[in-house]
Amino acid sequence: MRLGLSSPLSHQSPADWARQMKTLGCESVVFPLDYTRKENDIADYADAAAAEGLTIAEVGIWRNVLAVNSAEREAARAHALGQLRLAEQLGARCCVNISGTFGGPVWDGGYRENYSPECWQAVVEYTRSLIDAVRPVRTKYTLEPMPWMIPTGPDEYLKLLEDVDREAFGVHMDIINMINQPARYFFPEVFMDECFEKLGSRILSCHLKDIRLLDQLTFQLKELPCGEGVFPLQTYLDWADRCDPDMPMIIEHLESDQEYLTALNYIKKMIRKNETV
Repeated sequence: MRLGLSSPLSHQSPADWARQMKTLGCESVVFPLDYTRKENDIADYADAAAAEGLTIAEVGIWRNVLAVNSAEREAARAHALGQLRLAEQLGARCCVNISGTFGGPVWDGGYRENYSPECWQAVVEYTRSLIDAVRPVRTKYTLEPMPWMIPTGPDEYLKLLEDVDREAFGVHMDIINMINQPARYFFPEVFMDECFEKLGSRILSCHLKDIRLLDQLTFQLKELPCGEGVFPLQTYLDWADRCDPDMPMIIEHLESDQEYLTALNYIKKMIRKNETV
């Protein structure tokens, strides 16, 4: 596997960014610039990553391409188009977004409309149209699973892959985002087996974090930094490595450089301990 961070951390130049990532033990990166930046700047970061042997794992979109507000929706789709073109230019493993919310103002929020047949069809049609507009061959478009929008599990992802029916549509794995019911929380190994057995050949990048059940009614889960929850992260890493020895494993959703370094060190220590067993 190739560890990475969703944050570029504080740095002074593209070369400093890439060198720092390599020194920390990262072998994959999330590209830190978007398509609106100057071509020279984009090229400098791409060249720096290549010079240090870093895999560009992801180019992020993170916009609601299904937004109810038409101006927000069109702006999001323009951004998605630019980002997928950037991912293709860079040869990133994937360009990733969430499917989008279909019934309210929060761009990544949960609404009952997210589960409607109309939303499913909108996701399929939009995904096809985006891929057909760019026709990527060096990257793939992916959707990050979410607890309250499609895809919420491996069977939904398989159905999406079938319905979209595009070679350039792949899988992004965020196992924690799919822990949205007690069976998946209390029996995570069983759920991981299902996810990787069904989707493993199509997975391009994985997010890495932790989770814990709160001691409150009703069923409430809290996302946590690696090592502060109860998820069997070593099993997750093992599955990803068996699936693809070059699989990016990206630590995300932390607030500071120090928090990223702490989480990274925890994962590296866990890997070293496992290697000595």
